Amino acid sequence: MKIQIVYPSWPKLEHQTEFHLPPHGPVVFAAEIPEHIDLTFIDENVQEMKFDESVDLVAMSVMLTCQLPRAFEIADAYREKGKPVIFGGIATMLHWEEVMEHSDSVFLGEAEGRISKVMKDFEQGNLKRKYDYLNNYPDIGLVGTARRDILDRPLYNYRDLQMLDLVHASRGCIYNCFPCCTGYLGGKQFRPRPVKKVVEEIESIPNNRLFIVDNSLAHDKNWLLELFAAIAPLKRKWVSHPLLDDEEVIKAAANAGCWYVYQAIFDTKDVIRNRINRLKDHGIGIEGTILLGTDTHDESTIKELVDYLIQIDVDIAEFTILTPFLHSPIRAQLEAEGRIFSNNWIEYTCDKVVFQPKLMTPEKLQELYHYAWDTFYSSGGYQVKMADMFMKVVQREIEDGTYRRYNPRKKRTFVKQKKAV
Repeated sequence: MKIQIVYPSWPKLEHQTEFHLPPHGPVVFAAEIPEHIDLTFIDENVQEMKFDESVDLVAMSVMLTCQLPRAFEIADAYREKGKPVIFGGIATMLHWEEVMEHSDSVFLGEAEGRISKVMKDFEQGNLKRKYDYLNNYPDIGLVGTARRDILDRPLYNYRDLQMLDLVHASRGCIYNCFPCCTGYLGGKQFRPRPVKKVVEEIESIPNNRLFIVDNSLAHDKNWLLELFAAIAPLKRKWVSHPLLDDEEVIKAAANAGCWYVYQAIFDTKDVIRNRINRLKDHGIGIEGTILLGTDTHDESTIKELVDYLIQIDVDIAEFTILTPFLHSPIRAQLEAEGRIFSNNWIEYTCDKVVFQPKLMTPEKLQELYHYAWDTFYSSGGYQVKMADMFMKVVQREIEDGTYRRYNPRKKRTFVKQKKAV
């Protein structure tokens, strides 16, 4: 039996330098595929899509809403060739009713301990239309090491620098943030993995640079301290979403290799300035994730916010436009108020206005999005600032003896995206 996993392409964020991280969903799914099954993988963001007539089953791994249009094209083309298609991933969970129109089966929920049954059903000719494990989470202890051997690793280098491998130490999130779907997808209960298993997975990753993709590292102080103490001897360099704003935790994170954190910023309060200063005091960089278009934003507040970011000296800023993804609290609010005017998923890239802002026109918000990028980076583009961040981590790696030079003799096979159907 042969399965092809496909990770569809999507339009990248305008203004941001295009780079590609190894996708996480496909390697987690692949780890659950029984060993007797022949498995191939295509990441269409870095490879040309090739339709394999010899496969028995196509598995579409879809993370983002804006991946769906391309995912549907690929799935429809395969089904026209008589090949069955199963969908899984975050976007599948958010849009499963629509996905069912383009698939033979959908898998909803987390994969651990469940995919063997799906494969057995398929082999016996009994593949179900829907495997529904939403809000039914597996034992977190079942989460093992992702199968990263399916990746063509040189494709994820940026200008001969190795990018970040993704790994998660926990699932679920107690914070029901208004733009986020995590409460629907992973539940509102914090579910930490056993620290020993996290260490085993990190040790298995050849890359020295990691992205701990937990929704937040701000849940359980004691678990965080245990985790950071355990990974510190590995000397990996890692980034994460926000850390618990606690001096002991921040110090432990820095000692464990924290390189920089993503910090959400949508106002100019001193609490953010103080948090950023504490992180910088420990040598931790900041990538501000700036959400534009909240109900408190007008033209003047957005311009003040951009000035504030320059004043507090964040290392990198990523500006996005508020986007009402399905099953997020903000979606429910904007739907109730009749303010969403586009459900064209290809526009749900976080750089396009798809709703009516409260204090300005959609056109003005779109204009301010471009203003924010242009103004913040007026003294040096995104590529320059990102290069500065990477040079800092390279210097740290040289100092502690963990720097690994990219081997230029290994052939790089990046293929410019082609829409093959």
